[in-house]
Amino acid sequence: MKKLLTILFILVIPMAAFAGGQQEVTASDDAAEKIANAKYVLLFIGDGMAMPQINAAEAYLNSKAGTSPGVKKLSFTQMPAQGLTTTYSSNSFITDSAAAGTAIACGQKTESGVISMDATKTKVLPTIAEMAKAAGMRVGIVSSVDVDHATPAVFYSHNQSRNNYYEIGLDMADSDFDYFGGGLIKISKTPEGEKTAIEVMKDNGWTIATTREELNALQPGQQAYAYYDTSFTTNSLDYAMDQNDEDISLAEYTKKGIELLDNEKGFFMMVEGGKIDWACHANDAAASIHNTIAFDKAVEEGIKFYNAHPNETIVIVTGDHETGGLTLGFAGTKYDSAFTEIDNQKMSYEAFDKYVLAPYKESSEGRGKLSELMPEIEEAFGLTELTDYEMEMLEGAFARSIGNETERASETQEYLLYGGYEPLTVTITHILNQRAGLAWTSYSHTGVPVQTFALGIGQEMFNGYYDNTDIFKYMKTIMFAEEKLAMAQ
Repeated sequence: MKKLLTILFILVIPMAAFAGGQQEVTASDDAAEKIANAKYVLLFIGDGMAMPQINAAEAYLNSKAGTSPGVKKLSFTQMPAQGLTTTYSSNSFITDSAAAGTAIACGQKTESGVISMDATKTKVLPTIAEMAKAAGMRVGIVSSVDVDHATPAVFYSHNQSRNNYYEIGLDMADSDFDYFGGGLIKISKTPEGEKTAIEVMKDNGWTIATTREELNALQPGQQAYAYYDTSFTTNSLDYAMDQNDEDISLAEYTKKGIELLDNEKGFFMMVEGGKIDWACHANDAAASIHNTIAFDKAVEEGIKFYNAHPNETIVIVTGDHETGGLTLGFAGTKYDSAFTEIDNQKMSYEAFDKYVLAPYKESSEGRGKLSELMPEIEEAFGLTELTDYEMEMLEGAFARSIGNETERASETQEYLLYGGYEPLTVTITHILNQRAGLAWTSYSHTGVPVQTFALGIGQEMFNGYYDNTDIFKYMKTIMFAEEKLAMAQ
């Protein structure tokens, strides 16, 4: 017990810097006992989600309610423990998901692009999920994007590069985890003549579920991988705003995961809202907002489980970094906001590219006119009564998308304007976002801190201002009593 309390004293958050001053956070003997006995750990990671993404979703929900300016809180922003978390990697102040995920999963900084190895790329770092499995707990990994993507991968794989998708997929197939759910791994990365990772999984006895019926039929005790392969987006779930009743949501994969993992020895499950990040890379505020809300619905499944097991469970919600440099405020709207403008957008940038712009580009053969597309732009984004400036932006972007521009912009200028996305589509989202009072600074990540929230056993440890590596340390303290820690290590 003395050794355990010493560990707790070292790992506990030293302070919380808020408006009321600095408050020291400590754990009593009783609290230490409770922390050491946490049986169920649910970790939710909103990829690319920091305060701007959260606040935009809450402001949008409030505007939907038709009330005065304010926010309608998401479920996780009402959790009792809340902190700020730094995200830099070992070689960059602005991290990528691999390094940020490794910090959360393993408690150490590494270089951007590295999957659960140290910064020298020579030492394998044990993950919190692997430790949980070694200690006898069941383990599940869920994501709205492909589960060999960086954030899911850091919990089960160890690789010098996040881009080695085939090797990462084989690590997944050979793992002793119990459940994977959500997106499809990149089977297109399979070397010629080799088995796909899914074929290896089948050889290893995994049960594969690709429909809602097969998902619902899964039973505890099966080693299962449930993915959705009928979306129009490659390897991932469709954006929440593009989904219909036939689509399987992130919340459904989360709910089923809890059902499959629940057992007397406890479980660890990580759930990633990966398409928040993808939407923000493309500067699509509507897609980001709707996916943040979808992520919150998955968190609600964790909260339901907590309510049934309040003395044995911790639910943690965090982000790995911010994406896009989203800000709530735009020079053109000054002090005004109009979040209801977001409702004018009926499909994501990705759906518009696939179902509207791509067919038009093919049929027009580089000789189209913006006026021919305007009715569909108005239908998809509600852009009417365009100003001369907005129309000029659209005309220039249209020329670049269709290929009939008379003067090509420099590569640098092209990237600054459009970030590598379809010029017309990203310009449309920019105009709509600006009308709502939202703006962007980047098509990449930024270095601002993210927020971390916690509910349950040991929640007080997550108050304050700390590094992403500390999330691992707090989880480790919460999950493992001294004897269980010895098994995990």
